[in-house]
Amino acid sequence: MAKVIVTAAITGGIHTPSMSPYLPITPKQIADEAVRAYEAGAAVVHIHSRNPETGQPTSDVGVMREIVTSIKSRCNVVVCVTTGGGLGMTVEERLRSIPLLKPELASCNFGSINFNISRGIEAIETFKYPWERKYLEMTEDLIFPNTFKSLEQYLQTFAKNRTKPEIEIYDTGMIYNLAYMIQEGHINKPVYLQFVLGILGSIQPSPSNLVFLYTTAREVIGDFIWSVCAAGRAQIPMCTMSLIMGGNVRVGLEDSLYIAKGVMAKSNAEQVEKIVSIAQALSLETATPDEAREILGLKGLAKVNY
Repeated sequence: MAKVIVTAAITGGIHTPSMSPYLPITPKQIADEAVRAYEAGAAVVHIHSRNPETGQPTSDVGVMREIVTSIKSRCNVVVCVTTGGGLGMTVEERLRSIPLLKPELASCNFGSINFNISRGIEAIETFKYPWERKYLEMTEDLIFPNTFKSLEQYLQTFAKNRTKPEIEIYDTGMIYNLAYMIQEGHINKPVYLQFVLGILGSIQPSPSNLVFLYTTAREVIGDFIWSVCAAGRAQIPMCTMSLIMGGNVRVGLEDSLYIAKGVMAKSNAEQVEKIVSIAQALSLETATPDEAREILGLKGLAKVNY
């Protein structure tokens, strides 16, 4: 079995500052958390950027550049730049960083879904910033759009900049979307899939659902490299199942704000340490950043533009 790639999704575009005092907001906080995750055993860090004054997701390339440049100056971790961005962003906003920064790896969401995080309001008594309530409320009537036209645009942009797409699979239909795009020549194998479980509006986290996604992808696509992430309390159980099945894993404060039942994670590194310890208990070795580059076929850190 190849070594396991551990990814840490540092801040995301889902949780808001009022949900946790430990959610990194500023470029320095996000970069510091990425370096801590690397030191804890992450080979890849998945990066979203936020307005440093309010914590709201932003597509400002200057902010993203500040984050990734700081990370690169301190360690050789693989940086996966988001093209999911913040909910409600346009395709142009979500793609903005790729041609300018030319990262090794970037997320690519492979289909449209309802993306409802409005339930997050229930746990918050007082919001720190006015945008938070509106942001959560609007998702009750939100479609996260990833049409075939926009997928072509994403994949063309990735190809021009030699950025490897990390294919985010939220539901079964997205596997067939990917098969079609391979057939039409918009993306070449081998592909790197990430099964995303637990968003309200897409497939939910359970052992049977993960097995179903995996076996469907094998039947439809053939060989691929894969990883798993899951929202909330399902994060560690679903990642553990991925390890048992031969997959890679993603943890981090984007996906869950907790390290155990009722206990908030104080850093991404805590979650990385936990999944690394589980991997070790299963006699699995975790990959270094350079080993992850080799497994995924990335262009290398010297060829990014930051």
